[in-house]
Amino acid sequence: MFEDITLDELLALRNRKEIVLIDVRSPSEFADSTIPGSLNIPVFDDAERAEVGTIYKQVSVHAAKERGLEIFSAKLPQFIKTFGQMKEQKAVFCWRGGMRSKTAATVLALMGIRAYRLTGGFRTYRKWVVETLEHMEFKPRAVALLGHTGTGKTAILRGLKGEGFPVLDLEGMAGHRGSIFGQVGLEANNQKTFDSLLVTDLLSMQDSPYVLLEGESNRIGKAVLPKFVIEKKEAAKQIWIQLPMEERVRNIVKEYRPREHKEELIFAYRKIKSRIHTPIANEIMTCLTEDRFDHAVRLLLKHYYDPRYEHAMKLYEQERFVIEANTVEEAAQKVKDHLVTGDADRREACR
Repeated sequence: MFEDITLDELLALRNRKEIVLIDVRSPSEFADSTIPGSLNIPVFDDAERAEVGTIYKQVSVHAAKERGLEIFSAKLPQFIKTFGQMKEQKAVFCWRGGMRSKTAATVLALMGIRAYRLTGGFRTYRKWVVETLEHMEFKPRAVALLGHTGTGKTAILRGLKGEGFPVLDLEGMAGHRGSIFGQVGLEANNQKTFDSLLVTDLLSMQDSPYVLLEGESNRIGKAVLPKFVIEKKEAAKQIWIQLPMEERVRNIVKEYRPREHKEELIFAYRKIKSRIHTPIANEIMTCLTEDRFDHAVRLLLKHYYDPRYEHAMKLYEQERFVIEANTVEEAAQKVKDHLVTGDADRREACR
């Protein structure tokens, strides 16, 4: 028979990279939210789940089980083959740790494939995420990267994260860039997915002396930051990035790929057009429609984003370490040098 596993046991194995998590819920449930890093091998697809659910409500529990068994039986050879190809330890889960995960784990056990079943299912995990974020005391101090739109803050953070620096990539977790154009070319995550990704990273960084993050938004796309993260950000040490206007324009055009996403950009622009002085607003629209994207971006920065950003930054009165650079790559190196030097100075002071 299969063996049940508690959430604490499962998370410990996951953190040690000793287990593969398999979400056996339907593809739409998986897409809505799951335990980060999980694979989706569904017992039922969305249409099958809806059919079984309808029978459950309109006929009987027994009839629903019979129909579910009939559907799943046809999938067994491929289902078992897929699991059999995984050499790692495995754990399956569904919504409540109920019939779908029990059926999956039982069938696998009969075929000699060991798989744990998560007690309480995804619902238990979600409850743990919410409670953890509500009661977390996050120890590291925050270092916030600030700068006008186009200064490459996200690119700098992701580059530093790749080198092992403690970075909270909030925009990456949200699947959104945090502006009216932020979802262009991306798929925004909902709050549940954002929370799951956030709590995983926060716990992994509890012993870090600091964390790096962007300093602007409390809401990113569909996701809202927890209060304690907002407070950390507002009290953060600030690193201010300054790049020439033309470099910022180049960065934005490279990031947003306007030729590929022209209609999305125009649709988003219409939401803010009325906030810009009419002649300038019309010129921006003309540039977008005529594929003169560089000039459109330049006008948007000068007449919309920069004034709004400067107004917002008046709320932040902390002392800033200013980095002037000609490129994002140069700025990233200077940020890294500043962080490394700061760490060395702190270690020397503690001797």
